[in-house]
Amino acid sequence: QVQLVESGGGLVQAGGSLRLSCTASVRTFSSYTMGWFRQAPGKEREFVVRIRSSYSTYYADSVKGRFTISRDNAKNTVYLQMIRLKPEDTAVYYCAAAQRATTEAYGYDYWGQGTQVTVSS
Repeated sequence: QVQLVESGGGLVQAGGSLRLSCTASVRTFSSYTMGWFRQAPGKEREFVVRIRSSYSTYYADSVKGRFTISRDNAKNTVYLQMIRLKPEDTAVYYCAAAQRATTEAYGYDYWGQGTQVTVSS
């Protein structure tokens, strides 16, 4: 019923930048906590960052200082600006929405299809 669509993934060299977008087809977007997760081949899905309806943010240590989450409620969109990318950032990145603030994957109610980010050395 609720649909999330990510875009902006691609191939970039180490040290480069990408900006991911996630647009939600919901009427109450501003009420949701929005998060980004990522999953590399052979690895479990891991938390990257979340932003609450209050705009409070929380980042995984691995991306602090390099990634920035933001949201534009008028556009029903959340963004992930990634700079100084590293090969270990390579993964499928997923956008997710939760009705409560959480960093746990199981706490999210809706998920996007994912977008591939590949960082070459």
